Amino acid sequence: MNLIKAASLVALSALLIACGDTSNQQDSAEASSELAVVPDIAARTPGYSEHNNAYFGDLHVHTMYSFDAFIFGTTASPDDAYEFAKGGVLRHPGGFDMQLKEPLDFYGVSDHAFYLGSLRSMATPGTELSKLDIANGMDTLSDGLNRRSKFQELITFLGTDRRDEILNQKVFKEAWDDIIGAANRANDPGKFTSFIAYEYTSSGPGNANLHRNVIFKGDEAPNLPFSRLDSLNPEDLWDWMDEKRAEGHESLAIPHNSNGSNGMMFQQTTFEGNALDATYAEQRMRNEPLVEISQVKGTSDTHPALSPNDEWADFEIMPYRIATNIDSAINGSYVRQAYMNGLKMQEDEGYNPFKFGLIGSSDTHNASYAGDEDNYWSKVGLVDDTPQERGSVKLDEPNADGGDYALNKSYKTWSAAGLAGVWAQENTRASIYDAFRRKETFGTSGPRIKVRFFAGYDIPAIDDKALLTKAYTNTTMGGDLIATESDTPSFLVWAARDANSAPLQRVQIIKTAVKDGQTVEEVFDVACADGNAVDPTTNRCPDNGARVDLSDCSYSQDKGAAELRTVWQDPGYAPSQRAMYYVRVLENPTCRWSTWDALREGVAPREGLHKTIQERAWSSPIWVTPLAGQ
Repeated sequence: MNLIKAASLVALSALLIACGDTSNQQDSAEASSELAVVPDIAARTPGYSEHNNAYFGDLHVHTMYSFDAFIFGTTASPDDAYEFAKGGVLRHPGGFDMQLKEPLDFYGVSDHAFYLGSLRSMATPGTELSKLDIANGMDTLSDGLNRRSKFQELITFLGTDRRDEILNQKVFKEAWDDIIGAANRANDPGKFTSFIAYEYTSSGPGNANLHRNVIFKGDEAPNLPFSRLDSLNPEDLWDWMDEKRAEGHESLAIPHNSNGSNGMMFQQTTFEGNALDATYAEQRMRNEPLVEISQVKGTSDTHPALSPNDEWADFEIMPYRIATNIDSAINGSYVRQAYMNGLKMQEDEGYNPFKFGLIGSSDTHNASYAGDEDNYWSKVGLVDDTPQERGSVKLDEPNADGGDYALNKSYKTWSAAGLAGVWAQENTRASIYDAFRRKETFGTSGPRIKVRFFAGYDIPAIDDKALLTKAYTNTTMGGDLIATESDTPSFLVWAARDANSAPLQRVQIIKTAVKDGQTVEEVFDVACADGNAVDPTTNRCPDNGARVDLSDCSYSQDKGAAELRTVWQDPGYAPSQRAMYYVRVLENPTCRWSTWDALREGVAPREGLHKTIQERAWSSPIWVTPLAGQ
């Protein structure tokens, strides 16, 4: 590590956005008299920034090696997936082309380790698995109905004593080696980062979702991934990760779709039902520093029943357990409630097993991103590639129950994906992974909204020319701030819109705290678009008048902001109070994907579905710890 001169002499907006060409920032840093510790200059890649760049990616992508993706028509390889992420064209199983509006910065193919590559092998003539009775018809699968039927046959087969017939370590190994090889072939330091990854697809009783994506830091990985075939208990996954970390394979796991976990993802007992303790909390946080807050199968921030005073809580709620039409229990299934329970455990027991940073991702099973609201590619290949199949538009003929819409209840509640955002010095595996570890991360519901969040007792004025240099001497998102006896912390919040999406409407800070032995939550608007001011009585911005024309899905172009920023103090702050704060950024309203489907079909939007949504971003939290003894 070298000491070099570092400071910011560029415009404030360029500093804050810190994305794209940063050569001018580097030149000015060299000329400054301020000092900062940075990596060796020789190790830098083009675009390096000491103040961190915003990078966007997807860590939840399934290709032909995932058993469900393959049977639903996806034949694209991990190599194909990475080329798509870099800006290439990818063919959807439904026969149309998919291409991003702009390339992503990082990507992780995360195929299910559960029977990795097995169904593809069963459909390949001449292989050992293709000779099994259960493989009959795998090579001639046609439409979505035919594929659903075969999938159900396979699921039933896996519940019998014959399931071991398709256990083939050679098939697993060949697929895993290709996944590793594809990630290493795609990795291009300074331009594009690809992570070796996979999905651990565990579940609890009643199909409670306990899935995790496991992301490796380096260019090597264990011989085979740990899967549900090894254990359904996520704590056994953590043991395996600890063991492999000791062997040099650094990794982290990211839980997803807690909304479909039937209350198990954030339950306050172990998998086996035992009491939690400090050892459990330490191991979980060592292995799971992040959680996925939004993706195709819904958003897991909070639920209207848990946050009745949050007007924006009803956002892309997918209320079912994964792959079922069975309701998922609300308690224990949402991130904000977990944050609150973690604070209470920290207060009462001295440990917190739910101290997660936040990201978003897609969970696409098409080897692609899942698309935007106005160009939605959905999730599972030939099963939901049309508006009729995903329930946004009436069927041409009545369903089996005589109804007008597809029988599946969950597809219509799905969302147009999500994205992971990080603040990292450069676009490399090491730099982005380190950002994951320190939780300087944020998630979005799809747009590339950038959000920064700092807290401390020496926060600079919002127009300070050296804003970021000074801000980074304080606490950033994902960090801890210790209360002092006499000072009130300030919070620096900044957000910038995605140029390909709607302007921003407001920035909010969500607070959870332990007060008089009970957990509480509050939502504060802290920055308003269009010159509006926050009402100090309601802590809300006034309606800025942004509207959507449902006849063509156009939205207000003269309302909203490209950038919102402020320095804020909590009016209810108490140094004796254990608290946590995170940012939520809201765009102006736009059409939901289901409304776009209806518009293109020339029909009215389906009743019971939100016609518009407000896309958003969430920062990782900052935790405020009271003084000892308070």
